[in-house]
Amino acid sequence: DKLEKWSKREWISAWEVAKKYETIFRENMKQLHIDEFDVMPRATEHIQEQIALVKILEEKWYTYVIEWDGIYMDTSKVEEYGKLIGPNYKKRLEELNAGERVDMWGKKHPTDFALWKFSPVGEKRQMERESPRWIGFPGWHIECSAMSSKYLGQQFDIHHGGADHITIHHPNEIAQSECAFDKHPWVKYWVHNEFLQVDGGQMSKSLGNVYSLKDIEDKCYS
Repeated sequence: DKLEKWSKREWISAWEVAKKYETIFRENMKQLHIDEFDVMPRATEHIQEQIALVKILEEKWYTYVIEWDGIYMDTSKVEEYGKLIGPNYKKRLEELNAGERVDMWGKKHPTDFALWKFSPVGEKRQMERESPRWIGFPGWHIECSAMSSKYLGQQFDIHHGGADHITIHHPNEIAQSECAFDKHPWVKYWVHNEFLQVDGGQMSKSLGNVYSLKDIEDKCYS
């Protein structure tokens, strides 16, 4: 969705948007003297792996379909869903189930999430694929599980990410992966980084207060 929006904003294709920022990312890594990884997979090159993973979850009855919307994970069937949140995760989930800032949009439970989204009828997206169910695109949680399992196996040691993923993205990755692969735990150690702070708050693209390496160099810092 973000690539589609930025495509309209920058007057280039969604594919060109992705390539532009991938190039910037790689250049920044070189500037910071960070070695490139052995494998740097793109989600768009692993659509079949994502579709296959959704199919496994469907066959195990962990999913349901919202008509004209998508295939969703039924989190009520997931044992210890949300355990990564911490010792109080059940209380936190109870608050969500009570309707805390949650729009259901046809979901059975507030914590259910999309595995595969259907393209809206009459709308042509730049990034959409054929699937056994309907033309559409993957939910972003399924991308990570499909790619990591291909290159690291169905169970591995360390998973990294931002602290903002502790409450939603990573619990969803755990849920779909452990249900699909029957591996517990799917990941042995979780390492989360906190955010850079600027002007007394979080630095983020959505707030428009991000400083790039070029911004820092323009201020004459090495």
